[in-house]
This record gives sequence, C-alpha cells and structure tokens, in this order.
Amino acid sequence: MSDLSQVWKQLGTYVRGAWAHQKLNKAGVVGKAGFILRKNGSGLSKRHFASSKNLQHLLMNEQLYSGLIEWGEIKEQNVWLIDDTALYTELYNLLGERALKAENVEAVIARLSKNNKFYPIQVFERLSKFYQRWCQGEFIDALSDANLPQQKMAQLLAKNIMLGLRSVDIYTGLNVFILLLELHRYAQKFEELKQKIIFYPSGLPDTDNFFTSQLLRVINYSDSVEVGNFASTVGEFLYSGNFSGAYLGDANLTGVNFAGAILTGTYLGNANFTGANFTNANLSAANLGDANLSSANLSNAILRRADLSSTNFSGACFKGANLAGADLSYADLSSCDLAGAVFTGALLAGANLRDAVISNAIFKSATCFGAFFSGANLEGANLSQADLCRADVSGVNLRGANLTGTNLSDSIMFSANLENAVLHAADLSYAKLSGAFFGGANLNSCILLGADLNGVNLANVNLSEADLSGVILSQANLHDADLSEAVLYGTDLSYANLTGANLTSSNLTGAIFNGADLSYTNISYAILDGTDFSGANLEGVIWNDNQSWEARGLENALNVPIALKQKLGLC
Repeated sequence: MSDLSQVWKQLGTYVRGAWAHQKLNKAGVVGKAGFILRKNGSGLSKRHFASSKNLQHLLMNEQLYSGLIEWGEIKEQNVWLIDDTALYTELYNLLGERALKAENVEAVIARLSKNNKFYPIQVFERLSKFYQRWCQGEFIDALSDANLPQQKMAQLLAKNIMLGLRSVDIYTGLNVFILLLELHRYAQKFEELKQKIIFYPSGLPDTDNFFTSQLLRVINYSDSVEVGNFASTVGEFLYSGNFSGAYLGDANLTGVNFAGAILTGTYLGNANFTGANFTNANLSAANLGDANLSSANLSNAILRRADLSSTNFSGACFKGANLAGADLSYADLSSCDLAGAVFTGALLAGANLRDAVISNAIFKSATCFGAFFSGANLEGANLSQADLCRADVSGVNLRGANLTGTNLSDSIMFSANLENAVLHAADLSYAKLSGAFFGGANLNSCILLGADLNGVNLANVNLSEADLSGVILSQANLHDADLSEAVLYGTDLSYANLTGANLTSSNLTGAIFNGADLSYTNISYAILDGTDFSGANLEGVIWNDNQSWEARGLENALNVPIALKQKLGLC
C-alpha cells in the first residue's frame, strides 16, 4: 500500500496549492498500484478504479482552482504571471483529456468566490481570447513544433492513453467553453461584474467580431468525433447563457439545458431539441421553424413573436409560457401541457392541439383557423375574440371557457362540453354541434345561423338576442331556456322541448314548432308571422292581448288555452 500512500501524500501537496511547482509521475504510481490491486481480486480492482477516478477528479479540481487564480495574476505592470503561450499550454495539458463535470466546476467556482486573489475579469478576458483563437482552428492548425494539441496527444500516448488529435483539441476548447459559461453565471450575481463579464459564444452581436454561425461550427466540429458529443459534454452547462442572435440551424442539441438562457432572435430552424430544457428561457423573436422540440420543457419560457411554424412540440410542456404574437401555424402541439400559457394574438392556423391540456390558457384574439383541438382540455381558457373558423373542437372540454366574440363558424364541435361557458356574441354559424353540452352556458347575442343543433340539450341556456335563423333544433331540449328577443326566423323546432322557455319579443317568423312542447312558454310580444304550431302542445302558454297571430296550424295544436281559442275563434 506504499504506492497509494504516496498518491495521497502528493494530493496533500496539491491541496496546499503547490501543484504548479511539482510533477507527479502518475503513470508509474497508478500503474504499480493497479498491478498490486489486480492480484487481490476483481472486487478490490473495481474499488480501486472508483477510488482512482475520484482521485483524478480531486487532482483536476486542485489544478483548476490554482490555475484560475494564477491565470489572472500580474507579475509586474502589464506583465502576466503566466504569459499567453504558457497559459495555452497549461490549458491543453489540464483540459485536453476529458470533459469537466458540473459538480467539479461548481465546487471550484464556489471556492474561488471566497479567495480575494481571484480576478474573474482578467481570467474571463484571457479565456475568451483563447476561445476565439480556438474557434478559428489556430492551435490544431499550428506547425508541429508549436502544435499544442499534438504535444498533449504525445504525452497521453506516452501513458498509453489513446486519444486522437481532434479529441484533444475538442476537449480543451469545450472545457474552456464551460469555464466561460460558469464565469458568466458567476458574474451575474454581482453588480460590479455583470456588465463586464458576458459570454457570447458566437461573439458580441452587432460588432465586427460577431459571427452568427460560430457556435454552430463549434457544435459540428465537436460532433465530428461522435454524434451528440457537444450536447453530452456541454449540454448541461448552457443554462442562463446568452445566445442571442446566433445561428443554430440544423444543430443537434438533444436534451441540452437552456433553462433561463437568452435566445432572442436566435435561428434554431430544423434543429433537434428533443427533451431539451427551456424553462424560463427568453426566445422572443427566435426562429424555430420545422425544429424538433418533442417532450421539451418550455415552462414559463418567453416565445413572444417567435416563428414556431411547423415545429414539432408533441408532448412538450408550456405551462405558463408566453407565446403572444407567435407563429404556430401547422405546429404539432399534440398532447402538450399548455396550462396557463398565453397565446394572445398568436397564429395557430392548421396547428395540431389534439389531446393537449390547455386549461386556463389565454387565446385572446388568436387565429386558430382550421386548427385541431379534438380531445383537448380547454377548461377555463380565454378564447375571446379568437378565430376558430373551421377548427375541429370535437370532444373538447370548454367548461367555463370564455368564448366572447369568438368565431366558431363552420367549426366541428361534436360532443364538446360547453358547460357554464360564456359565448356572448360568439359566431357559431354553420357549426356542427351534435352532442354538444351547453348546461348553464351563456349564448347571449351569439350567432347560430345555419348551425346543426339537432338533439342538443340547451335547457336553462341563455340565448337572449341570439340569431338562430335557419337553425335545426328539432328534438332539442330548451326547457327553461331564455330566448327573449332572439331571432328564430325559419328555425326548425319540431318536437323540441320548450317547456317554461322565455320567448318574449322574439322573432318567430316562419319558425316550425310541429309537435313541439310549448307548455307554459312565454311568447308575449313575439312575432308569429307564418309560425307553424301544428301538433304543438300549448298548454299554459303565455301571450299578450294585442298580439298578432298570423300563425299556421293552430287548429291542430294541442291543449290550446280556452281564452286563446276564443281570441282566435277556434271555439
């Protein structure tokens, strides 16, 4: 066990901050220790492997901690303690072998925040300079005597670690990328730093150094050794980053963490963000057309005026997201959680929202022409002034929804639940409403011209001042419904149940009540020109004395009150 003791002793030296001045022959020590442990059985070897791995992380942490302090130190006026050449060499030596882990980086930054010798601005500026030069391929393209990736690869080969030249260069660049992201997040906690340390992976927008596709090139270069390498290496570190204005078209960013990130004006068309995290991210005016965000988390994200046309959001979560003015035409939002989301003024023409949860969402003034909502839950949603013309709303739960002034003309609303919904001044002309439930709904002043309400239950529904001209209401249930001042010109109410209904001052010109039950219905001041009462039950019907009865079929009506018979000369 003497070899392991030596390792721990060396680690103690590293903790005291002297790693830069000593060289530990890790290959020999670990090699000897590994030889000893292999003789003691596979279980002990596994424990040793785990222990060695933890030891490597600890050593890396100490080296990174000391490096981030020394890289910002000045030896004398305008002279760095470690010059650029030495810094870049250290970066390749330290970061060119494996990817940094979040827990390790966070631990190092936490320690640095308590050290008054840590100069984050200087470190950030120097690492940013390296990053820009790395993005241009300067280090991997250098001549052999100055090629830092080649030198690091040779060191690894000497230790029998087989790592290609590109992998060394990519690990180094991506690890610096990670450090810049962490420094950016660290600076946002302090007023004196937040404006001085801002990392733009594609360069600062609106400047000569801004290269819109720089980050995309980094992603594609990283994935050249293995598909998804960038996402798996850097993906968890992208949260709260600033990617505004970048071009990331067709990028593979599956499962990355963009929580709280700034992506305003970013082009993300055709990119793959399956399962990505965009919670609280700002994607205002971003372009995600034709992108894949299935199962992504966009809770509380800002997507105002974003281009989301033909985007695949199936199974995504938009709880509390702001999509005001966004273009979602032909987007796939099936099975999405859109509860509480804001779609004010959004364009959803032809969008697929089947089986989505949209309760309490706001679709005010949204255009949903021809959209598919079948099976969705829109309970308590606000769709006032929205355009759902020709939309498929069959089987949708609209209980308690606000549909004031909504255009539902020619829509398919079979078996829709409109219990207690407000449809004041809504346009339901030519809508297919068979099997729809309107219990307690308010359809005051709505337009139902030519709508199919055959067999629909409208008991206790407020239809005052509504236009039901030409509507098919045969066999409908209008018990105790309020139809005062409604227009039922030529409406077919054959065999409908209108017991106790209020038809005062309504226009019943040409209406058909053949076989309908009008017992105790109030038709005072109603216009009855050409109204057909053949076979209707008029028991207890209420009328006014000076009412004009230019109706038809009264001689065949049932239970006509005696006073009315006398008035009409039917006795």
